[in-house]
Amino acid sequence: MELTLRNITKTYPGGVTALDDLSLTIPTGMFGLLGPNGAGKSTLMRCIATLQDVDSGTITLGDLDIRREQDELRRVLGYLPQDFGLYPNVNAVTLLSHIAALKGLGTTGERKDMVEALLQRTNLWKHRKKKLGGYSGGMRQRFGIAQALLGQPKLIIVDEPTAGLDPEERNRFLNLLSEIGENVIVILSTHIVEDVSEVCSRMAIIDQGQVLTEGEPRQAIEEIRGKTWRLEADREDLPRLHQEHMVISTRLSGGRTIIHVFSETNPGPGFEAADPDLQDVYFTTLGGRLQEV
Repeated sequence: MELTLRNITKTYPGGVTALDDLSLTIPTGMFGLLGPNGAGKSTLMRCIATLQDVDSGTITLGDLDIRREQDELRRVLGYLPQDFGLYPNVNAVTLLSHIAALKGLGTTGERKDMVEALLQRTNLWKHRKKKLGGYSGGMRQRFGIAQALLGQPKLIIVDEPTAGLDPEERNRFLNLLSEIGENVIVILSTHIVEDVSEVCSRMAIIDQGQVLTEGEPRQAIEEIRGKTWRLEADREDLPRLHQEHMVISTRLSGGRTIIHVFSETNPGPGFEAADPDLQDVYFTTLGGRLQEV
């Protein structure tokens, strides 16, 4: 099954264009949607989730026309928005059971089994009777995934899910997403490049409501291999280097300033070939966009 978006445009009152003739094809598996804040990621996620409509274009999930068959889409959708509210004085079992009932899922006994299985899967079973207001950030996100998985959805959307999580919770959460993404479409919308690099088999980078590039992360990395260069620089030289080269990124490493530069050939003395990663792809892509502007 594929999620297909064709020529999607969305303009808000006041003339701000959030999505600008955007087209994407998203297959089964983990799909990373990368972009800076304000790129249009959250608007796109809300439009796919039928929380708001686009001005023009088509969105289909298999044979399902999402714009015309919104109720049908919601039956097969799991959604974890960037900010979602919880009832702090309710425990996980009670709230999950309530959400399942609102969705009309099964009998009371079937919902009980469903809730138990999801809490086991998200490693929340031993905290099932704890009030949600006492959950840590990572536990809240795992509960968010549990509610998104109710009803065995075919499409799951998660928007900035690891922001604010500590490294252990982040790894646990990404491992859970990877497991889920083996059989359904999971869209991971984020500005954290490492999340996409670690778990996504395909990705797209968007900015200003447009797709700048899409494909496999490994292939994108290979396309800039031999064109990414590294230099240890003095901070006072950074303004000059930014003028003379297409600087991908500037990083501090062990108290030293390391810059990565994109160039078809060796940029000059002191530069050495760098082993590129997805962060280099991301900043090179956005840097090209800035040069065009």
